[in-house]
Amino acid sequence: MLLSRHEIIDVLNTWNEAWNRHDLDEVMDLFHDEILFENWTGGQAKGKDALRKAWAPWFANHGGFRFTEEETFIDEKEQKVLFRWLLEWPSFEKMHKGKPERRRGVDVMHFRDGKIIQKLTYSKTTVDIDGKILSMSIPDK
Repeated sequence: MLLSRHEIIDVLNTWNEAWNRHDLDEVMDLFHDEILFENWTGGQAKGKDALRKAWAPWFANHGGFRFTEEETFIDEKEQKVLFRWLLEWPSFEKMHKGKPERRRGVDVMHFRDGKIIQKLTYSKTTVDIDGKILSMSIPDK
């Protein structure tokens, strides 16, 4: 099942709205059972169950996050998307905990059978806190 450009846009709109409502169930509904997710540190989750397990604590403990779409490229023929985003949330950076943070990144998503089968996330290694560009802490793997 190939999605039309319009259908891909609908999925991305649903995706962004679900994230911003912090609705893990709706986000997970958009993934293929065989999803491969790779985060910006290189950590991976393979399969829908593993991804839910990895993301559940993040959704439960990191409230107040909001993603804004900045730019999207869609390759309908190849069923691929490049989604550039801005994340705004209370910072978890040392010495800045709770302050408003802005972080930019990109998701590369591949679709199969109308679902996201691969999501590769890339993030800048700097964040904006109080109008200052700071190096981001790299979590232990």
